[in-house]
Formats: sequence, C-alpha cells, structure tokens
Amino acid sequence: MVDGRDQLRERRAVHHGRRPLLADAAIAVLARDGGRGLTHRAVDREAEVPEGTTKNYFPTRDSLLEAAANRMADQHRAAVAQLRATTPAGVSPHQVRALYPAMIRRAVHGDPTQVLAMFELYLAAVRRPSVRAALGDMVTANADATVELHRAAGLIGEPGAAALLNACLLGVMVSQLALPPDALAAIDLADADDVGAQLFDATTGEYPEVGRPLPARAR
Repeated sequence: MVDGRDQLRERRAVHHGRRPLLADAAIAVLARDGGRGLTHRAVDREAEVPEGTTKNYFPTRDSLLEAAANRMADQHRAAVAQLRATTPAGVSPHQVRALYPAMIRRAVHGDPTQVLAMFELYLAAVRRPSVRAALGDMVTANADATVELHRAAGLIGEPGAAALLNACLLGVMVSQLALPPDALAAIDLADADDVGAQLFDATTGEYPEVGRPLPARAR
C-alpha cells in the first residue's frame, strides 16, 4: 500500500522538477528562435511535455521570460560558486588572463546558447522589471566573482573594472556570433585570443603593451 505522504512528496518532486526543465527549454528556444519565437507551445515541444504544460506553470509570456531569466541567474550563481571553490591558491595573473580568450572561444565556437539567450533577455529586460532584476543579480554576482578571482591572483580587483570587463566580453561574444567574418577582421575582433587578452589588459592594466605594433590599417 502506498503511503499518501509518499504520493504527495512524489507529486511535489515532479512539480518542482518541471519548473527548471521548462525554464531550460525556454532558454533553448530563446537562443534558437529569438524572443518572438518564445511561445508556450514552443517550450512544450522543446521540453517534450504534453501541450499546455508550460502554460500551467507559467501562465503568461512575461512569467515565462522571468522564469528563463531566474533560471539563468541560478546557473550563473552555481558557476560562480564552482569558480570560487576551484580557484587554486597560487593562481597567477597570466593564468587568469588566459581565461578570457577561452571563455570567448567556448561561448562562440562551442555552445552559444547561453550568450544568445542572455542577449534576448537583455532586450526583454528593457520593458520588464522582473527580468531586469534577475539580470541585475546575475551581473552583480559575475562582477563579484571576477573581483575575487583577480584579487586571488594579486591584481587590484576593482568592481568597476570587473563589471566593464564582463560587459565587454558579452559585447564581443555577440559581435562574433552576429557579424560576418570580413567585418570582424576589419575591426580586429575576429581573433578570440587577441581580443580576450586585450580586454584583460585594458581593464586591469596588468600587461600594458606600450610597444605593441598597430594593425596595418592604422599605421
């Protein structure tokens, strides 16, 4: 005989498990189809759940966007916690500097889902305060983690510089995903290694390259 309390716990587990599943599906739809493609039916199909499931959990499109933003913020907080837990005590500025080109390559040439969905959420946040609040929590956590990482490497670690670095990284990632190769080459944004290192140098001042040769077009 099944205990009624066991049935209740099972129903609650399914209920709470469905919300992150649907939010993850909404993120995937946003990245693939853009803001206009985010519908309850599209999320149902992406999550492979019966039609109407998403609307039961998130009745309005605004609540669906908010769920995607909060889910992404939760994922970023988890990533920040992981970074803090795994940063070695003797991390060097050179090792930290190498992270930024790697992040660009991973986001652009690996899985661009997070970057594309985040950009769509940025657009939605202009008119939706709840989405704006979730993004605010995310970028604040990212900036705090950047400051901690930089200070662990013996860098100054100023919050403003960290926030500027993160904002520039997002802009570079979106540019590399959106612009044609010839345009990226013309504005010197094509090389992830070069751009990532330059962003680090410009915002930390750790590696001032005074004698660095200018690109051919600027000579």
